[in-house]
Amino acid sequence: MSIPRKVNVTELRQNLPAYLADVEKGKEIEVTSRGKVIARIVAGGDPQQEARERLLAIRKHCYVGDVASPSGAQWDAER
Repeated sequence: MSIPRKVNVTELRQNLPAYLADVEKGKEIEVTSRGKVIARIVAGGDPQQEARERLLAIRKHCYVGDVASPSGAQWDAER
């Protein structure tokens, strides 16, 4: 992974098409204001694939048991 390029807001506004073309090629842009990073621009991905990857990552740390069977606990739907 390459180091993100830092660009201030004014520079980004003036050359937006060129920066977006770089992002489309896989580069990452960090937008700065007064020397502080305020945003990061990255290429968009496939939302379904990203969701699958997040779920697979969560699987390594979580366990979900049988959620369809009654637990025997009483609860009040009016609460």
